[in-house]
Amino acid sequence: MEYPTLNYPAIHLRARRGANGRTEIFDKVRGRWLVLTPEEWVRRHVVEYLKSECDFLPQQIIEEHPININGMTQRADIVALGSDTRPLIVVECKKPEVAINHDVLCQAVRYNSILQSPYIVITNGINTYCYSLNGMSYSPIDYFPHYR
Repeated sequence: MEYPTLNYPAIHLRARRGANGRTEIFDKVRGRWLVLTPEEWVRRHVVEYLKSECDFLPQQIIEEHPININGMTQRADIVALGSDTRPLIVVECKKPEVAINHDVLCQAVRYNSILQSPYIVITNGINTYCYSLNGMSYSPIDYFPHYR
């Protein structure tokens, strides 16, 4: 399967052919092999970007963070923790061909209603939108939040 070039710096992945013939990559943050799906391709780029460009340490990045919403467990793709160990950024990743629209923003906002992070990011690897929480509303920002 061909994966598109994303609007993130190139990354290096440790890959292997899984028993089912699918490509698997090693996730250094979670310490395990994962099937390389288009959404995982985007997540790997964002995780590496958080580490290399935004100064987060691997232990400050939580992937597939469980969130209980109305009695149902859902998972935020990436939660990056600030220096106070509280969520600083909630990132919702989609595969490159999924449009980043109001529904995706609503999904991230729903997760953040529980996590109370000051920033949310929604991305498909091609288009990335960042928002800052200001009281009860979100304002677009023109930068990817960094560790603080």
